[in-house]
This record gives sequence, structure tokens and C-alpha cells, in this order.
Amino acid sequence: VQLQASGGGLVQAGGSLGLSCAASGRTASAGTVAWFHQAPGREREFVAAITWSGRTRYADSVEGRFTISRDNANATVFLQMNSLKSEDTAVYYCAASSTTVLPTIPGYYDYWGQGTLVTVSS
Repeated sequence: VQLQASGGGLVQAGGSLGLSCAASGRTASAGTVAWFHQAPGREREFVAAITWSGRTRYADSVEGRFTISRDNANATVFLQMNSLKSEDTAVYYCAASSTTVLPTIPGYYDYWGQGTLVTVSS
């Protein structure tokens, strides 16, 4: 499975931004897709995940502000980010796993995209 993340950019605090993660190759192996982010000097952190059937899980820090969704027909997962804060600034990575659950630890994901930078200015 190859993952291509896109949609990052610069946005003011309180604004919105949408990310996309397009999968290609053996997309049937992308059962659960997640977004992680990594700020400079920090470990990669879980943001949100969605299973093939549409079950979702969010980090407490983004619950109510971010929405993850997927279009299985087009093998694409989206992350809509609203009410952005300066602490959301990071490189965002999408990741995929063949699992049917919603792991929050990076090691459970087999495939990773290249990352897209989100910068929130205060």
C-alpha cells in the first residue's frame, strides 16, 4: 500500500484546513487508516483513526474539532480540522494497517505516507 498525504499549509488560529490521504496499490490492506502528527522535538502522536466500516477514534486534544472520514470507493481518507490552535502545528502523517481495530500506537501501522506540514499561526 502506498499512501500520499496532501492538504497541509499555513492557517491562522481558529481557522480550518482539510487533509487528504490517497491510497494506492493493495488498498484492501488499508483496513484502518489513521492520522498522526509530529511537532519538532516531540514524538509522533496519534490524532484520529477510522476503520473500513467507519468506526472512528480521536485523541482527546482534537475531539470535537477534527473529523476523520473515508471514501472507500476512491481509497481516500480525509481529516477535516476546525478551530485550529497553534499547538496543532506539526507534520501530519497518514498511516494504514490491515487491522479492524483502532490502534493509537504508531508501531501497529504497517504503511506510512510522506507527511504534510500544517502550520497554525497565532
